[in-house]
Amino acid sequence: MMDKAILGLPNIRKIMGMLAGLSALQALFIIGQAYTLATVITNLWSGGKITDQFLMIGAFAVIYFARHGVTFLRDKLLDHYSAEQASYLRQQLLEKIFRVGPQIVQKQGTGNMTTMALDGIGQVENYIHLILAKMMNMMIIPWPILAVIFFLDIQSGIVLLLVFPLIIIFMIILGYAAQAKADRQYKAFQILSNHFIDSLRGIDTLKMFGLSKKYGKSIFQTSEQFRKATMSTLRIAILSTFALDFFTTLSVAIVAVLLGLRLIEGGILLFPALTVLILSPEYFLPVRDFASDYHATLDGKNAMTAIREILEEPEIEGEHVPVATWSKEATLALKEVKVAYDEQEALAVDYQVEGFKKVGIIGMSGSGKSTFINTLSGFLQPSSGEITLDGQSVNNFAQQDWQKQMIYIPQNPYVFQTSLRENIAFYTPEATEAEILEAVHVAGLSELVAELPEGLDTQLGGGARALSGGQAQRIAVARAFLDKERKILLLDEPTAHLDIETEVELKERMLPLMENRLVFFATHRLHWMHQMDEIMVIEKGQVVEVGSFAELTARKGHFYALTQQMRREEHE
Repeated sequence: MMDKAILGLPNIRKIMGMLAGLSALQALFIIGQAYTLATVITNLWSGGKITDQFLMIGAFAVIYFARHGVTFLRDKLLDHYSAEQASYLRQQLLEKIFRVGPQIVQKQGTGNMTTMALDGIGQVENYIHLILAKMMNMMIIPWPILAVIFFLDIQSGIVLLLVFPLIIIFMIILGYAAQAKADRQYKAFQILSNHFIDSLRGIDTLKMFGLSKKYGKSIFQTSEQFRKATMSTLRIAILSTFALDFFTTLSVAIVAVLLGLRLIEGGILLFPALTVLILSPEYFLPVRDFASDYHATLDGKNAMTAIREILEEPEIEGEHVPVATWSKEATLALKEVKVAYDEQEALAVDYQVEGFKKVGIIGMSGSGKSTFINTLSGFLQPSSGEITLDGQSVNNFAQQDWQKQMIYIPQNPYVFQTSLRENIAFYTPEATEAEILEAVHVAGLSELVAELPEGLDTQLGGGARALSGGQAQRIAVARAFLDKERKILLLDEPTAHLDIETEVELKERMLPLMENRLVFFATHRLHWMHQMDEIMVIEKGQVVEVGSFAELTARKGHFYALTQQMRREEHE
């Protein structure tokens, strides 16, 4: 039941040692409770005065509060440790996503990754807290109690000893069934998360084509599958809890009946019989506690397994070759560079560029534009070919000196849950007020700032001020404007989701940013190509033409055919 990955957490040995000590202490307090309570009842049954029992009653009260004090200390310890490890795991997950790049999000799904980073980490935190406490209690507490029961009454000890492994075997059988159900539930949850996020992103498009109601039914069907999977898992969980309670209650009842018969026959004294009867439910309590939270631990284990799978995803390792700041004399050459997904070739490039230049990358959707951008970003490892940066041969673009020079503007730039000022200055936190205001003006955000109640200090995202797609893109432009040092600009369909009026207005703001930079601009919008120094045409992962707009138009080759096809589609 315990994920082996837990044993690899920082300071886990120290924590488990402390938990083992607290569990042993708790077992002693449980035995002390039973002893003092049985002593008081036996003395009163024998005719003793209540005043003579004050010492034992006081001892019982002290032990009772000490027992619950140990539980409080254990929970505080695990609260701190599980929160610390969850925070560490979230940091690892986010760093991994940033290092591996967008393809891992595409592979796992945006909704799944978002849910994993938020709800998934919370489930893991709960799992670490529960599994460490429950497993340690189940491993330690029953055995000192059983030893005392054997010392007081061997027959009762034998009954309890025989029942315990039967309960464990039954739990294992039901546990496998619950695990299979929980796995299906988690997969259904991943599908629902991705489906829901994709639907929210495309709701405007769906409405435009009159498909929103039809897609709503699809979401309903997906949510129904998740509901059925959840209910199926809960049925197993409730059944296992019922079976465990039934067997433990039956076992205690058998011990109670046997003790009662022997008391009547005079085969056992009241004190040992009463002590055994008080300890019997405590003997089974750790197992029952574990079973009561079994479903919650399954959810946490599944989430932890999914997170670990992402953390173990292979990364591209660069040679850390020193790369000089990009300048007018700098050169980049790709000779027969090929990129493959799952052993299927997705891109083949033979291209070289020198100095500051605006390179337009055009092609139909799925042609390989984003693959090329992700390769330049250092997120994809070429399967073959030769890459040369300023005369230095490298295996990939995952070079720190290269990546530190890049500015990346994607289709959907991320707006952080913080103020507008901090969003704009996210990559250049040292920017002055005057520089930020200049970036606001250049990006066309002055009107937005004027209408915000707190201006640049207005909080964005997370239920605060919402932004349109055009406003989010302007924030990305402002970020790029603030960073004067980075000379390589990568744009991956930055205006794909904007209407043409917003795009044209934003274009006027973006073109000045491209001056004195090496720009790779991937798009399927033709009007951008007029401003490009060079155009790269990609079809089915192959670079089929390279040249200026005038050259490619005059040639009437692939670019000309592509522009004619795009214009027909726009007209239709």
